[in-house]
Amino acid sequence: MEQTHALGRRKAAVARVYLTAGKGNVTINGRPLEEYFSLESLRYIVGQPFEVTATEGQFDVKVTVVGGGIKGQAEAIRLGIARAMSDLNREEYRSALKAAGFLTRDAREVERKKPGQPGARRRFQFSKR
Repeated sequence: MEQTHALGRRKAAVARVYLTAGKGNVTINGRPLEEYFSLESLRYIVGQPFEVTATEGQFDVKVTVVGGGIKGQAEAIRLGIARAMSDLNREEYRSALKAAGFLTRDAREVERKKPGQPGARRRFQFSKR
């Protein structure tokens, strides 16, 4: 099997995912998964596409991720893995990944701060006099 490449985005995070047949090793920015994501919940998010398709330990994943925070990065990696698996074997994996919602890009972004106010929607306190 050759290498499959996919892109995942979430908030400000962008993850380039390379999927190959292997033993289940996940490397993120040159570091192992357990070292990069210390929280168990974030490691669970990254592994969800494998859990849904019952393919734990069958693929090696190499990821380059930039931008955003750790939660956004984990979700960007999940989207990238799901897209790569869908490209790899459309009939077998796509329906399960689609049903779990892993192929949908979450388009929610932070709204920009507006001039003359402290935040995107927050206003300074109004004083009548």
